[in-house]
Amino acid sequence: MCTEVVLPGKVEPEGLQLRRVPLPVPGAGQVVVRMEATGVSFAEQQMRRGRYYDQPPFPFVPGYDLVGTVQAAGDGVDRALIGTRVAALTKTGGWASHVLLDAADVVEVPEGVGAAEAETAVVNGITAWQMLHRKARVRSGGTVLVHGANGGVGSLLVQLALAAGIRVIGTASARHHDALRALGVTPVDYRTENIPARVRELAPGGVDAVFDHVGGPGLADSWHLLAPGGTLVSYGSAATRDDTGSKQWPVLRLLGRVWMWNALPGGRHAYFFNVWAGRAFSRARFRARLRADLTQVLTALQRGDITATVAARLPLAQAAEALRLAESGTVSGKVVLVP
Repeated sequence: MCTEVVLPGKVEPEGLQLRRVPLPVPGAGQVVVRMEATGVSFAEQQMRRGRYYDQPPFPFVPGYDLVGTVQAAGDGVDRALIGTRVAALTKTGGWASHVLLDAADVVEVPEGVGAAEAETAVVNGITAWQMLHRKARVRSGGTVLVHGANGGVGSLLVQLALAAGIRVIGTASARHHDALRALGVTPVDYRTENIPARVRELAPGGVDAVFDHVGGPGLADSWHLLAPGGTLVSYGSAATRDDTGSKQWPVLRLLGRVWMWNALPGGRHAYFFNVWAGRAFSRARFRARLRADLTQVLTALQRGDITATVAARLPLAQAAEALRLAESGTVSGKVVLVP
């Protein structure tokens, strides 16, 4: 049997349900992955509120990504894949002991990289890598501002930028500043400091890129902190997490701002980053890009260019506690569910 965590509707974390169902059977081109680690992301926090803009209808199994071992393979799949540890981006379905996936969507995890450590670098690592190297394209010697530099995406983005020779200014609460300084980041306290004024002191000519997961009114400040030719990458709306009403409106409003800013002179650019962009138009191209970029991230993890930060490991049956912990804002890194 397979154990799944089900999100039945708009509930508090304690409303999550455990369900036992028959093990999935792989069809042609499919594999069954025995989950070893799956993450708790901002997406699940939004989904339980019904606020993630393209979530499926309730009830469903959440889980944006996972790492596990291929247990069974269908026709047309290389049998050598069985027994291999793989990672996959799923959007939903990862909070289960066994997950059915297309074989083309799994990426092998390098030797020596643990399941929980690899898990922290799947959706977070892909997001950080593609924003830095495919969207902002900041060169060595440039300067970037990373909001939430201690978070799941932010911590990997910081390390990838530093590894590329980029100077990093990072916002975080004071308790995370020593750790950020140890990495080589210049920290700014978003609770007590005037962020725009402080960043202008540190980078009088503006920064080459801002990575903003907060959204809301502060997004305009991020835009105005850019140097000529700089890039704003917005990849979340944490400021609207507890809002009610339409879940599409915050995204549509953000896209409207991006369109307006891109029409202005000055050579600056703004993007709303969506890791799934392009999938509907060319699945093969999307898969190839995802495989290439996730391989780069996992290789960087294996080399030690980036360090996985596992905030906590909790068993799948304690998904409610894991979600509460992730939502608390008190941890650094990724909360991981394990079998």
